[in-house]
Amino acid sequence: MSMSASIPTTGVLDGLPPEWPEYLLPFIQAQVRSSKRKIVVLDDDPTGTQTVHGVPVLTTWTVEAIAGELRDRAEALYIMTNSRSLTAAAADELGRDIGANLARAAQQTGVELEVISRSDSTLRGHFPGEVNALKLGLGAPSLPCLLIPFFLEGGRYTIGDVHYVAEDKQLVPAARTPYARDAVFGYRRSNLRRWIEEKTKGRAPAEHVTTITLEDLRRGGPESVADKLAAMAPKSYGIVNAAAYRDLEVLVTGLLRAEAADQSFIFRTAASFVRVRAGIAPRGLLRGDELTAATSHGGLFVVGSYVPKTTTQLTVLLKNNVTAAVEIAVHSLLVEALREKEIRRAVEAVNRHIRQGEDTVVFTSRKLVTGTNDEDNLAIGHQVSDSLIRIVHGLDCQPRYLVAKGGITSSDVATRGLGVQRAMVMGQVMAGVPVWRLGEEARYPGMAYIVFPGNVGEDNALAIIQERLARRT
Repeated sequence: MSMSASIPTTGVLDGLPPEWPEYLLPFIQAQVRSSKRKIVVLDDDPTGTQTVHGVPVLTTWTVEAIAGELRDRAEALYIMTNSRSLTAAAADELGRDIGANLARAAQQTGVELEVISRSDSTLRGHFPGEVNALKLGLGAPSLPCLLIPFFLEGGRYTIGDVHYVAEDKQLVPAARTPYARDAVFGYRRSNLRRWIEEKTKGRAPAEHVTTITLEDLRRGGPESVADKLAAMAPKSYGIVNAAAYRDLEVLVTGLLRAEAADQSFIFRTAASFVRVRAGIAPRGLLRGDELTAATSHGGLFVVGSYVPKTTTQLTVLLKNNVTAAVEIAVHSLLVEALREKEIRRAVEAVNRHIRQGEDTVVFTSRKLVTGTNDEDNLAIGHQVSDSLIRIVHGLDCQPRYLVAKGGITSSDVATRGLGVQRAMVMGQVMAGVPVWRLGEEARYPGMAYIVFPGNVGEDNALAIIQERLARRT
């Protein structure tokens, strides 16, 4: 199988070895219930809650807040770091701080922790820096790290050590997708062993990276996986191939065996692994009437993501002519003399449309503006996000529903626009698109908040949500 060529999705998946025959989730659930360990997920943007439900989300990480959640019975706890919007140095500092607070909260409560660094299924984010910083904060710098970017809901598969993104019935090697050309987090390798070598600047050579293969998962089973995990050296890296949720069940069962023999790990994963490791059963999609407020006001979409998939979805939504469109000129936001006028114009338009009962989409102009280096690009992103938050702050009425499109956008809207400190994950509105129930401290207590990842969904995904949530007259 070529590491650079796209391949037909169906033919490849059908040609893999049969999945492990046992359904292992009940065993995992029993182990989670009886274990003293609590699953804590540090999420570098809010979209990582896209596979779970009934799980609390914190946007603050004081020792007191963490300890209070560790005493609760929820299977897992999410802490939103939004570290993907930070510089590498700032992300490292944040990882050390949160790791230290986690260690202190665990000591206070007597709860053992299993920590997952949840990040992008298309391999964008601060790696390995923030994972290493987190280990230092936890006081466990020697933990081996497992990389598991499989994300079924988004069509992300790892086969033959190569990570693929499903597009148009083809599996495209990740390094050949637009995500690999990210202005801050770009990369050249699709083979995950080579990707780790690239990201560690050669400090972790590909040949030293442990591989959990599909043969291990589908023919060797949990025992074979446990043996490989137990053999991992301190500070080493491992990757996990996966093409189905059953593969993750086998992995976690083997992981539990390795942990029973006193082996511990830290994880860098996409969202699918979290659900299985926490023993959370899948649930159906949320209904439209669970997601809307009892008001005649229009709903609101806030679109900040620039990935091509988001732009396509936005284009389809606007072509439906069922939403009022408020475009924000990014070039105006970046010029101090023009910024205030542009924000005022947008606030007035958004409020007018929502009060008239019109579903409204406020979005940044689609031409990507970049700087000369990573710090410039992050600064531009911050300025644009700050402006979007000011528009949300300017709302003078509660929208019927609220959708934020893009990881950094949805994080900033939640924490700075809506004042969220704690929320509960209700479930998903569509595959890979989570919904939060906002806490009492938020600007709109109890409101359902739809967190839509930039890189997830079919071309008509935003239009489908608008149709499902539209006010019937």
